[in-house]
Amino acid sequence: MSSYTTISSEKLARLIGTANAPVLIDVRTDEDFAADRRLIPGSIKLSHDNVAEWGGEFAGRTAIVSCLRGGKLAQGTAAWLRQLGVQAETLEGGFEGWKEAKLPLLDTSKLPPRDAKGRTVWVTRARPKVDRIACPWLIRRFVDPNAVFLFVAPPEVVAVGERFKAAPFDIENVFWSHRGELCTFDVMIEEFGIAAPALLRLATLVRGADTARPDLAPEAPGLLAASLGLSRMYDDDLEQLEAGMLLYDAFYRWCRDATAETHNWPTNKVKA
Repeated sequence: MSSYTTISSEKLARLIGTANAPVLIDVRTDEDFAADRRLIPGSIKLSHDNVAEWGGEFAGRTAIVSCLRGGKLAQGTAAWLRQLGVQAETLEGGFEGWKEAKLPLLDTSKLPPRDAKGRTVWVTRARPKVDRIACPWLIRRFVDPNAVFLFVAPPEVVAVGERFKAAPFDIENVFWSHRGELCTFDVMIEEFGIAAPALLRLATLVRGADTARPDLAPEAPGLLAASLGLSRMYDDDLEQLEAGMLLYDAFYRWCRDATAETHNWPTNKVKA
């Protein structure tokens, strides 16, 4: 049974991708990380050696710490974090326990280079609608919670990417783009290796809304309508992205937890 300072892989898997997910911190040694460079989705890689220096930035938040097997490195780091005002727990069995549970792991070899603050930087066309909000949501929730997104004039996306070391996405002739019938959101799920039933269901909605295929899912027209509405509500692309995060949080939770639920009216209809 879990103690108050640990969490199981199964329980953690239910938290990842949600709006209130804890900070996930991987403190495996460089040697252990080199042996398997994948990460639990949404994790950030930090060193246990200097936890006293970086731990304070998470004060007041909840954090889950993992090392290779959930032993001394995770336990010690979590203890330090609690000293710094963080509600810190460790992952039972660590990274190896997560792997043994056959849960998704993020392929970090596909990540673009990080900036001086350890963030991935992405660039795409201004005035986003569907894919250009869905992809940042996916990245922030499952890939890099600190990712930076730049929205620029369409002709400048590639040049801005080169000059500012940002990964271009959702434009033609770049790696992170549509492929055949798949939209960029589909491609990111596949390339990062984070496919799970709820994300794949959401991907069908995004594809239907983004590629004029309302036949793919009954909910796709609703996602398109909400996306176009947001684009009319916000002149600032970053403000629209923040609002879109909530939209996709809601659709993700529906895909994961509520697809079988219906809503009927009137609620007090007398049965025959």
